[in-house]
Amino acid sequence: MSGVLSGYRVLDFGRYIAGPYCATLLAEFGADVIRIEKLAGSEDRWTTPVNDDGIGALFLQINRNKRGMTLNPMKPEGREIVARLVETADVVVANLPPQGLKAMGLDLESLRKIKKDIILTTVSAYGHGGPYSDRVGFDGIGQVMSGSTYMSGSEDQPVKFAAPWVDFTTAMMSAIGTLVALMHRKETGEGQMVEGALVRSALTIGNAALIEQAMTQINRKPTMNRGQTAGPSDIIPTKDGWVIVQVVGRPLFERWCDMMGRPELKDDPRFTSDLDRGDNSEILSEIAREHAKDKSTDEVLADYAAASVPSSALLSPQQALDDEHIKAMGFLEPVDFPNLPHPAPVASAPINLTGTPGGIRHRAPVLGEHTDEILNELGIDKARIAELREKRIV
Repeated sequence: MSGVLSGYRVLDFGRYIAGPYCATLLAEFGADVIRIEKLAGSEDRWTTPVNDDGIGALFLQINRNKRGMTLNPMKPEGREIVARLVETADVVVANLPPQGLKAMGLDLESLRKIKKDIILTTVSAYGHGGPYSDRVGFDGIGQVMSGSTYMSGSEDQPVKFAAPWVDFTTAMMSAIGTLVALMHRKETGEGQMVEGALVRSALTIGNAALIEQAMTQINRKPTMNRGQTAGPSDIIPTKDGWVIVQVVGRPLFERWCDMMGRPELKDDPRFTSDLDRGDNSEILSEIAREHAKDKSTDEVLADYAAASVPSSALLSPQQALDDEHIKAMGFLEPVDFPNLPHPAPVASAPINLTGTPGGIRHRAPVLGEHTDEILNELGIDKARIAELREKRIV
């Protein structure tokens, strides 16, 4: 399986999620992606270890389909290798603040001196050009600056979402931007910089709340899982678990009222519109809780399914692994890695193309696995590689 991006080469100088997962998506559809790490391994290689070697769960996910090499680009001889790699590449991915890019010679100006039509895909926490641009940051920075964390949890305890949704959103948008840049280069011969920023991604996802605030000055307060602009929208306890209920729009509300055996609610002026139902959502949540309290999760889900009202069980990580639909759809693919007790369930590409599908072709690389192979492709012989290794360049 070659993939629609076969023939393109991507140099991945990324760390953690936003840069590396952008490159992963390009690799998923056929690009030759070279993950370049520090000699001791990048920090994300060891985050959330899952075997005795210390390999991290996240690394297994977002570095599949890549070749891996080690390199110190801060030394002159390392810079020479970077230049030779860039000469062969179409895209450089680096999630670093501006000063970090310059220090490593990965800013657009430096790269263009090596290859004029190179595409630089860069991701930072804050973006280039503002007063915070040189600050570093992780996913949580985007979450708390966007208003999303403020609106989660309660007034006494804001809650950051556990999964790094800002990082992954930024990675996916950066991949789209990279593809657009490649299309533009194909038409014009021009390279460019593609810039993603964690704060920008988070503001995009939470934009509706910001627009509402700017237009109405409503100053909403957090209400845990209970929705504020429709209802009932909440996570409801059952006899043996929890279910999420999401009723948005009049037709769904009317079906929910019939399911609850409360048809009179359809004509109650407190519940006329989505906004009315959001304003009075605690009343609706209480009705949903009363319906579910003596029923099993399966029984509650059956009621909602029969009424065609959206609902789902709250799943633990193990329950998600065991879920029959997730298994049937193949959303998680078993991928081997040295010294794992069994294959790791790695999420496949989050989109499916019928004509040009992506896929997991091989596992993430062990540290420096393809260093010699890649240097050989650059015309560097075994003796020189041995010298570079002795000098701690690779």
